[in-house]
Amino acid sequence: MSVKIRLARHGAKKSPFYRVVVADERSRRNGRAIELVGRYDPRTTPSIVDLDVEKVDAWIAKGAQPTEAAAKLIAIARGEKAAPEKVVKPSKRAQAKAESEAEEAAAPQESAPAEDSVEETSGEATSGEATDHTEVEPAAVEDQPVVEQSADEAVDDKGAGGDTPAEETTG
Repeated sequence: MSVKIRLARHGAKKSPFYRVVVADERSRRNGRAIELVGRYDPRTTPSIVDLDVEKVDAWIAKGAQPTEAAAKLIAIARGEKAAPEKVVKPSKRAQAKAESEAEEAAAPQESAPAEDSVEETSGEATSGEATDHTEVEPAAVEDQPVVEQSADEAVDDKGAGGDTPAEETTG
């Protein structure tokens, strides 16, 4: 008969804690155990590893084989290894929210100078002072071709298209 030092899972759904037990390798995971040698709670920060190292050493001396998980916990209890740190990974929704907040934080910085220029132009119009900004505008207008037409010509151009329903019925 082979004896193992292993973990037996207990606790509610999605809230496990483990007992470190010495049990026959043929027994079920949470089945009958020969002896309880410790406890492990991974849900706390930092994780709680409470083992009776003297009992564990006595069972290993008798030929009990620890599983991989139990061997890691035994090393932690002896001080040979550091306790595992719980890494909290944010959900996809939290990641998306953080990204959108970062984009929003970056966006006002880019649009802030544009808002300042709008305020400057409104301030210039009320004060009547000539600045570089007002001098640039006429130069931009001079580059464009100037098309002058009177209001009567504009009305004639719209009416000459023949798109009105009155002209189609009379035509």
